[in-house]
Amino acid sequence: MRGMEPLAERLRPRSLEEVLGQPHLTGPQGLLRRMLQAKRLASMVLFGPPGTGKTTLARLLAEGVGRPFLHLSAVEAGLKEVRQAVERARQERGLVLFLDEVHRFNRAQQDALLPHLETGLLTLIGATAENPAFELTPALRSRLRFLPVKPLSEEDLFTLLRRALTDPRGLPGVPFAEEALRLLAQAAEGDARFALNTLELAASLGEVSPKTVREALGAERLGMDRAGDQFYDLVSALHKSLRGNHVDAALYYLARLLEGGADPRYLARRLIRVAAEDVGLADPLALRLAVAAKEAYEALGSPEGELALVEATVYLALAPKSNSLYAAWKRAQEAARAHPQAPVPLHLRNAPTALQKALGHGKGYAYYHEDKAGSFAQAYLPEGLEALTLFEATGEGWEERVRERLKALRERFQTARRQKG
Repeated sequence: MRGMEPLAERLRPRSLEEVLGQPHLTGPQGLLRRMLQAKRLASMVLFGPPGTGKTTLARLLAEGVGRPFLHLSAVEAGLKEVRQAVERARQERGLVLFLDEVHRFNRAQQDALLPHLETGLLTLIGATAENPAFELTPALRSRLRFLPVKPLSEEDLFTLLRRALTDPRGLPGVPFAEEALRLLAQAAEGDARFALNTLELAASLGEVSPKTVREALGAERLGMDRAGDQFYDLVSALHKSLRGNHVDAALYYLARLLEGGADPRYLARRLIRVAAEDVGLADPLALRLAVAAKEAYEALGSPEGELALVEATVYLALAPKSNSLYAAWKRAQEAARAHPQAPVPLHLRNAPTALQKALGHGKGYAYYHEDKAGSFAQAYLPEGLEALTLFEATGEGWEERVRERLKALRERFQTARRQKG
């Protein structure tokens, strides 16, 4: 069976160093890496889209701390399998129970895990593509850490595909074109399993070229038009037409994508991205309408639901545009990376215990609704970053009002600080 394993299975990472796309978990300061270094494993839920490495991470954690590993799927397992896992844990101390699709467990099945997580007999690693906060009981949630696993970026997928064509476990020696790998990395939408299995199918056609990748993807996934234009060119044209306020071009590219077999749900997600990235606060209703269009399509399906995507497309094309949120967030990320340890001012810190209050946490905090002048005068950013400016409003649409409000607030902050100082 070893030679019959899919490429994605053969290329499973053998260490955290081989895991791509999750530096927040596996990097030098990542929680999972620190757990392995400490040889201590906590119960957790890994949540994120399919093909992002949740199962692989669970296996690496168990192996890294030298624990026995049991893999169950909540789609098939029930109370009987939970009881069997508990009995096995009594024989094999420190058993790690990996429960895929953990959100599918009902309340009784979740409750059956509680006493064994409490005593430490079992360590649970759940995996789900759903929001665990909605699906798991409060009692189970209180015993778990929730760790997001992110879709792989196009660069991560490109690196993975190149690795697959050079690694002895993969497809060494298969001719390939980098253009084909770029195409596949774009079409895979962050799903490493899909990318690798599609690569394997393309390679079975003799070479990995744009032609064989398009054949392996199929029109439904790739979303090409009848003339064979590449999916990502059409999506790029749709996005840029919306950004450029050209409603007719946007409708044309939307129609070509839908006629070519593109997944309407993918296009709905792209419209949501345009609403957040390119319209932003120039028209805050744009994001609500884009999300509503996605929900309407999911409720109606094709072809009726496509009209909701058309409505969102026209609205977004005609809406005023601002990328102030996108630009501010990029600057905020850069500042957080440049100053990751800047201490939060004492008066802003949480103080739920007597010890924290004794240490000065929360002392001197001016509550806005009771002391507006004091609230404006107090520091909010860490020492040394008081002058940090991240958000700048434009004059587009509703954001003109935001700009005036922002200007007035910043002037009030400056005046209050001068009077205090």
